[in-house]
Amino acid sequence: MEICRVPIQLPAINLRFDKTSAFRQVTVRCSLSQNPKLSIGGEMFILGMGFVGQFFAADLKSNKWVVSGSCTSVAKKKKLEELGYQTYIFDANDPQPEILEVVKNHTHLVVSIPPRVGFGDPMLRHKELVESILKDGRLQWIAYLSSTSVYGDYGGAWVDEDDQVRPANEVAKARLAAEVEWLRLGDNLGISTQVFRLGGIYGPGRSAVDTILKQEPLSKGQKTRVSKSYTSRVHVADICQALHASIMKPSKGKIYNIVDDDPAPRTEVFSLAQKLVEEKFPKKINMAPERSESVAIEKGSRGEKRVSNARLKKELGVKLTHPTYRSGLQSIIENMDSSHLQN
Repeated sequence: MEICRVPIQLPAINLRFDKTSAFRQVTVRCSLSQNPKLSIGGEMFILGMGFVGQFFAADLKSNKWVVSGSCTSVAKKKKLEELGYQTYIFDANDPQPEILEVVKNHTHLVVSIPPRVGFGDPMLRHKELVESILKDGRLQWIAYLSSTSVYGDYGGAWVDEDDQVRPANEVAKARLAAEVEWLRLGDNLGISTQVFRLGGIYGPGRSAVDTILKQEPLSKGQKTRVSKSYTSRVHVADICQALHASIMKPSKGKIYNIVDDDPAPRTEVFSLAQKLVEEKFPKKINMAPERSESVAIEKGSRGEKRVSNARLKKELGVKLTHPTYRSGLQSIIENMDSSHLQN
């Protein structure tokens, strides 16, 4: 098992004693030794260099891949270029076809930008143009990152990729429509295209531990999630290794859930996170604000379900680095040091 140094700019953690965390590298354990062929490298374009995109980019770069990507601002473009990535600004409100000329000269593409309600997938607004440009390109593999929200409400029952999707809100419906469009595009172009439905994403800089360290009241969205009995989640390191596995074993038209083994309630996760923070940084921060508060939501508006990852394990051979939130949070807290609580 290798150690992947992920040099991303973590969000500042605002503590109640007016200190912020410094820029620091984060260490993420990724099971890459089982994929030695990745050292040969390829050319990846990541459409949307956000939280997942930057972790995956660092993973690929450590395996000698050439990685380029897109972001939405000049400031972020500068930071990404300082990390060694050729970066292009992509405006979802007015996508420029010129970026397609860049994408077509890469061998692999990860799409990590959300669709917009009433607007659809930004890249596929002009499907005919996209298809005409990419058809003569070098792309061999496309991954579209979607969400488990497309399943809708199953009353807490287990669901897998063969179950009926019944998105309960407009955002989830837009996700499902984008899945269909990307799979159709891949089929038309003869490119192996896969959809990955991600659970709640967490990792260094974005976890229950980090939320507690921020010592801020819960947002309305967070309070809504508190009321759920089940939340499927996944550590960013396991998203990376699932994508690696798919590159090594393309599955044209397949859909995979990327979630861990334990769809635990949010309150349970925060309880452990609070304990870990208090043990790691005793007497350094105030008690976290009350996190059991929830807001009334319409039944089924977010959906109660437990999402299965059996296909991911069976077909792609993925062995999760963090099969439960316990392992994931423990890893995050272990890699924190006093720079997170500067005195």
